[in-house]
Amino acid sequence: MIWLKVGADKRRVNSKEELRRLFQVSDQFHADELPTKAGVETLDKLRFRDFLRDIYKRNFPEDPSELLRLLQNMNLATDGGMLNLAGVLMFAERPEWIKPQFVVKAIRYPGNEIHVTDYVDTEDFAGTLKKIFDDALAFVMRNLHKIQAGRGVNAPGLPEIPESVFEELLVNALVHRDYLVSAPVRLFIFDNRIEIISPGHLPNNLTVEKILVGNSNIRNPILVSYVAKGLLPYHGLGSGIKRALDAWPQIDFIDDRDGCLFIVKVHRKSVEKTTPASMPSKTSVKTSVKILALLSRNKHLTIPELAGLIGVTERSIERNIRKLQDQGRLRRIGPAKGGHWEVIQS
Repeated sequence: MIWLKVGADKRRVNSKEELRRLFQVSDQFHADELPTKAGVETLDKLRFRDFLRDIYKRNFPEDPSELLRLLQNMNLATDGGMLNLAGVLMFAERPEWIKPQFVVKAIRYPGNEIHVTDYVDTEDFAGTLKKIFDDALAFVMRNLHKIQAGRGVNAPGLPEIPESVFEELLVNALVHRDYLVSAPVRLFIFDNRIEIISPGHLPNNLTVEKILVGNSNIRNPILVSYVAKGLLPYHGLGSGIKRALDAWPQIDFIDDRDGCLFIVKVHRKSVEKTTPASMPSKTSVKTSVKILALLSRNKHLTIPELAGLIGVTERSIERNIRKLQDQGRLRRIGPAKGGHWEVIQS
């Protein structure tokens, strides 16, 4: 039985979640070491093999007991033989099947306010931390304006805000969020700003003023240790926010302790009015229609080629293709390699 004293009052701590949070605050427990129900068989063996080879210069152990012992020694599995949360988020084959709440939900809204039904672009990003990071970064960059900045007309435009800014902020959102809160990271893009909303306020005695000068408090030490080995573009504890501000000073940080959120607002300097021809919208041609049109002209196009031609992620292409197949409008003839697509109704 545990009692919590607050001033002159005291109360009994009843929930496991509150106990875990108390231990986390006292640095006796961290969310990324939480056991999951995922066994070693859920491991993405190819991804883990490559990591062992590239970082530790060692071979993947073929013996299951040796593999489990290695994972335990690396703080990626529990004594009970299950992957912990860090192991799932970094190396499971399908992390979203095990922990579906730990994803990124991204929406591009028209204007500067949240709409219930009106949006320009939306996507949910799941998978390992590396895949979520790559897909979320691509979503941001494709929804930014490109400017010529004195370059020739035929030269590719530069993004209105440097990509490095969002590299730093997205890494922070994924690595330092509170994984005791069962909620996704949210990514909102408006005409005048980009918001990254992470579950969990700043830990312990950290404040916005302290993080701006480089102070930090490691909430998920296992994740940080592996991300620092190259899984994500992580440049050192406490340096990410300073680096983002050096590249783009127009950033606000909000520690919402009542809402248990940490909010980053990246302000856009100026947004030119866009026309339907320059920005996709719900009323413009949908991705599924573009897929059918492209496959009608070339039935051998691959998913990566379709993604490149349309300007969306491969995950978006896969999702739209599944819908088209379910609707009976698209059929795959032959195997994945060597086959082709048949458009039934374009």
